[in-house]
Amino acid sequence: MYPAIEAIKGGLVVSCQAYPGEPLRHPETMAQMAMAAVEGGAVGIRCQGLSDIAAIKGQVEVPVIGIWKDGREGVYITPTLRHARCCASAGADIVAIDATGRPRPDGRTYADTVRALHDEGIVVMADCGSFADAERAVEAGSDIISTTLSGYTGERKKTDGPDFDLLRRMVAAFGDATPVLCEGRIHTPDQLTQVMAMGAWAAVVGTAITHPTSITRWFAARM
Repeated sequence: MYPAIEAIKGGLVVSCQAYPGEPLRHPETMAQMAMAAVEGGAVGIRCQGLSDIAAIKGQVEVPVIGIWKDGREGVYITPTLRHARCCASAGADIVAIDATGRPRPDGRTYADTVRALHDEGIVVMADCGSFADAERAVEAGSDIISTTLSGYTGERKKTDGPDFDLLRRMVAAFGDATPVLCEGRIHTPDQLTQVMAMGAWAAVVGTAITHPTSITRWFAARM
């Protein structure tokens, strides 16, 4: 197993991302956010965009999971082989890509993409939105599978918190051979404890830690 995957086992990966137009959207700011997360105990960082990947990789020693969001609909998380290669070149230890069955902009299948990346020694994380996605990802030889896209592809209802049911099924079916990460709507420490107790290899938390606009809205809504 790759050292970067072993390094995050049993730990918390923090997603440091800011959306276009937001005040914190700057590589240096995201690098500082990542450093603060590592100081707090994060065993890995997930980040978006080549500049952020490079900036964060230069400041932290934990594994960096890199993605490149391009577009807003369909397959937009590291949508093509070119995007994935660029993430790796920018310094990502693990490259996460959309593992759904939806058409990809470059016409390749998910399996085609994984095969090409493995030929270049790139570690691949599959962002899944359903159990069928997880099956496809495992069959394609993905190094990690994750619940990242559950509730965002139309195949599963968007749950208020993590998709515990999907995580349970993925761990039961594939966890013995392929690390299963839980990502998506983990908003409290109790939810984090629960997903780890269910057998997740690691958990990815983003909004609840690194997105102050959303956190402020949660509080303001209660006023």
